[in-house]
Amino acid sequence: MVFDFHRGRRLRRTAVIRDIVRETSLSPADLMMPYFVVETDNQNFKKPISSMPGQFQLSLKQLELQVREAVENGLKSLILFGIPAEKDSVGSQAYAEEGIVQQAVKMIKGLWPDLVVCTDVCLCEFTSHGHCGLIKDGRVLNDPTLDLLAKTALSHAKAGADIVAPSDMMDGRVAAIRELLDESGFEELPIMSYAVKYASAYYGPFREAAESSPQFGDRKTYQMDPANAREGLREAAADVIEGADILMVKPAGPYQDVIRMVRDSFDLPVAAYQVSGEYSMIKAAGINGWIDEKAVVMESLIGLKRAGADLILTYFTEDVLKYMGNK
Repeated sequence: MVFDFHRGRRLRRTAVIRDIVRETSLSPADLMMPYFVVETDNQNFKKPISSMPGQFQLSLKQLELQVREAVENGLKSLILFGIPAEKDSVGSQAYAEEGIVQQAVKMIKGLWPDLVVCTDVCLCEFTSHGHCGLIKDGRVLNDPTLDLLAKTALSHAKAGADIVAPSDMMDGRVAAIRELLDESGFEELPIMSYAVKYASAYYGPFREAAESSPQFGDRKTYQMDPANAREGLREAAADVIEGADILMVKPAGPYQDVIRMVRDSFDLPVAAYQVSGEYSMIKAAGINGWIDEKAVVMESLIGLKRAGADLILTYFTEDVLKYMGNK
């Protein structure tokens, strides 16, 4: 008997055939590794982040050693988060000429000029109250914060950063940063905007890693409501008009529909941040033997690429570079 049906299994018959017809691929250039650098006199400082197994707070020296190994394994880009020795109400160490992020940028670019160094531009790790902007009467002020964010981005540019990435979600911050960078001779420096950033419970472990928990209230007046998708397109459109060069969606996994919407709506590179909670859940399940960690990591990242992400910020970057080297 002859049946007329589609034989899709023909293209799945062998591993080599599956490889040559694969629609989505992952390479080292698709991955950006986040690092947490701490201002400390103890250059041996390497503190495990308890809620993120395998991740650390690092002194400058330990950051150098960590990055060196990653570069040897094929690291192409990284993003820096800083933890200062002292915090104040206006986050002054965020834009200090010799702040910890600025020192880290100078060190890394001095050793690896071709490594792409991106910097997180925000105040929350540097303010005593833990919010991403200036505070008055218990409210996060939008417009007065813009000048400080622009100053922070400029200080990173002067230190040698290749990309600045504002994550604060203040209205107008891309325009403020673009204007000051251009006026200061950094018109060619790209801005990767955290364009669609949700007020997410998935950030929990990051608060420990970056020591950035709000001392009162929450961030729901400036980060987005997880129930909204169309609003994300408005936020992204505003950032495009203001001069963003790359648009980011954060978190990544629970918002793959938003990644696809942004990809289909804008002709700019799209980044996705696989955040601390996503990392910790996969790690915990892997440690407990409930999943094949490597397989789940790779599947999760392929899913983000398939959804439309050109660049993925993930704490699994160092692991994945090792996986790729061991093919």
